[in-house]
Amino acid sequence: MSNKIICIVGMPGAGKSTVADEFVKQGFAYLRFGQITLDKIKEEGLEPTEANEKKIREDLRRKYGMGAFAALNIPKLDELLKKSNIVVDGLYSWSEYKILKEKYGEAMYVAAVYSPPKLRYERLEDRKVENDAKQRFRSLTKEDAKARDYAEIENSEKGGPIAMADFTVVNTGTIEELKKKVNEISV
Repeated sequence: MSNKIICIVGMPGAGKSTVADEFVKQGFAYLRFGQITLDKIKEEGLEPTEANEKKIREDLRRKYGMGAFAALNIPKLDELLKKSNIVVDGLYSWSEYKILKEKYGEAMYVAAVYSPPKLRYERLEDRKVENDAKQRFRSLTKEDAKARDYAEIENSEKGGPIAMADFTVVNTGTIEELKKKVNEISV
């Protein structure tokens, strides 16, 4: 397999989507793991709120296991890999990591995006969400962001993929600085 997969991991507000967008500019196909959650919310006629998203995510993991999003996205990954490199926005659980690593081996890389909680919470409170038809960005209060952090760490096994990252990008500066760091990653 000559094409590669780069999975972007990190906590909410760390800059994952900005990093993914930079890979797309380099010609990578884009796959958002969490799109399954938003599609399910729409299918059930629910509002895309943090509470509804959490419920859907956790329901999917109860039904399919902690590797749910990897297993459900593998057909899309296989199809995209035939054509190009792929950037995956939103790998979450250790189980997802293990499923993908077992299937794709050396063709899979993980890039962690790190920002300290205080900075991420400020970003999430200030996040502008106009003209976001794909609902990639949601504004969160500090309390909601902290609750989501805890839920993702405690219920989603999120720490494992971050710890196993092949690359770590520290995002404490400007967007331009972040983009420069991403463009230094080579696979």
